[in-house]
Amino acid sequence: MASLPGLSHLYPNHHFKKSSLRSSSPPTPLLQTQPLILCFDSSLCKTGGSRSLRNRVLARAEDEARGSTSSSSSFPSQRQRAQPNSENQLEELTPKSGSCDPLCSLDETSSRDFEAAYQPKTDFLKALAIFAATTTGAVAINQSWVAANQDVAMALLFGIGYAGIIFEESLAFNKSGVGLLMAVSLWVVRSIGAPSTEIAVSELTHASAEVSEIVFFLLGAMTIVEIVDAHQGFKLVTDNITTRKPRTLLWVVGFVTFFLSSILDNLTSTIVMVSLLRKLVPPSEFRKLLGAVVVIAANAGGAWTPIGDVTTTMLWIHGQISTLPTMKGLFVPAAVSLAVPLALISLTSEVNGKGQDSPNVLASEQMAPRGQLVFSVGIGALIFVPVFKALTGLPPYMGMLLGLGVLWILTDAIHYGESERQKLKVPQALSRIDTQGALFFLGILLSVSSLEAAGILRELANFLDAHIPNAELIASAIGVVSAIIDNVPLVAATMGMYDLTSYPQDSEFWQLIAYCAGTGGSMLVIGSAAGVAFMGMEKVNFFWYLRKVSGFAFAGYATGIAAYLAVHNLPISLPTTLAEVPFLSGS
Repeated sequence: MASLPGLSHLYPNHHFKKSSLRSSSPPTPLLQTQPLILCFDSSLCKTGGSRSLRNRVLARAEDEARGSTSSSSSFPSQRQRAQPNSENQLEELTPKSGSCDPLCSLDETSSRDFEAAYQPKTDFLKALAIFAATTTGAVAINQSWVAANQDVAMALLFGIGYAGIIFEESLAFNKSGVGLLMAVSLWVVRSIGAPSTEIAVSELTHASAEVSEIVFFLLGAMTIVEIVDAHQGFKLVTDNITTRKPRTLLWVVGFVTFFLSSILDNLTSTIVMVSLLRKLVPPSEFRKLLGAVVVIAANAGGAWTPIGDVTTTMLWIHGQISTLPTMKGLFVPAAVSLAVPLALISLTSEVNGKGQDSPNVLASEQMAPRGQLVFSVGIGALIFVPVFKALTGLPPYMGMLLGLGVLWILTDAIHYGESERQKLKVPQALSRIDTQGALFFLGILLSVSSLEAAGILRELANFLDAHIPNAELIASAIGVVSAIIDNVPLVAATMGMYDLTSYPQDSEFWQLIAYCAGTGGSMLVIGSAAGVAFMGMEKVNFFWYLRKVSGFAFAGYATGIAAYLAVHNLPISLPTTLAEVPFLSGS
């Protein structure tokens, strides 16, 4: 079937029939009537463009039909074909309802479509946020006012920036960009309010050194996990889940996620396990509950090891907690915070009402070549990080970079000459990791460090100590707030408020902070990265989780705190053989 000349290369997905009628006069070119533009948004030209095109096609068909009447005696069949051909042209060239024709008139754009797409509330919030940020920036330019009111200026900037992070979806601002802008603005204000610029630069240098350790650690860990996942290495774990009994599957999925998240981060563990659930259970209310269990288990599992969650990693790198005391002190509370919701969910009708076992619904993907080797080396590299820190005394990110380097050389060697497997190598993995997440951590941690340098966090800590003298209550409150506000800035702010002279390493306060900030996010689906990932993958809304799961998660959170306080006050000593292991004795 031929296409109209000059259009086939512009619109390869749209075909135009030539008329089968012979006309005594050349047909009027379709593109001659008025200036036209390409339509890239169907909302801009559903009405006007289709009406105009319909009129042009009808006029053209009528002209060709009239031209064919003069030669109807010689070609009787052409007259009979005129009407069907005109209708075919109209049907093929006229855009269907709800779609946009590739040729749309700019001056015939429907105002109704524009009004339908217009969102005044969202645009007003955006304008208000930009106005507030601009006003604050204009005030900050007044150096004399900033120097005299540094704390107020920094508090305003942090409040506006943090509001932009909380309402990023409503404002359509990426939180990473907001975090970076907030960090730079706060340090500019600090440089103005500091006794001298040299002091501010010294503070910034010290803060950057501490923050970069966490960012490098996260980038290395995310890359290692991505390489293992690209080789389908986690199939070694997920393929061993063979049970299909609902209640048994609930407990197995929960504790597999719990232990997997103690090595990986909770986000990766959630993605791996929810993907597994899609292969085990058909879409149902029961599968949503299993996904919610994955969120609770991932957050609980990340709380009891230094590398299981970004907040525990932050506390570990800065010396607030160490390896073995953290694992010993938080394992039981974390396990309880998972076991209680599992027991309660097991009693629900969605679990007990399952009349038969759940079959496999999808075929399993094949593991990449040498996937078992990559899995073993990758997980070994993650586990070796605390050992490296204890043996060398170097920061943990150096051990993570060592593991990444080993895995990089290994994948280059085993896939040498295999051009079709470039995605299994580190350069491709680096393009798939959550870089904007790492930049968000960078912006938040630099912002909090500016507040610490200005002494604002110290003043806040004194206020809390005066009004809430109980450290357990402070830690518990931080965990509840982490269900609404991101736990990374909360923990970073807590680290700035209280130093090791107030609460020494591995004290009850720091361990409770690690537990509460890690597990508190399970109380709301938006309270953790794991919950947000679960929302997107299973299309679960906020209120479903609030109604079905939040109560169970809160019960587990509170019971875990009670379990920690009970265990902490019992005389428990480590076995001598375990305590003598060099890399576990307080590293």
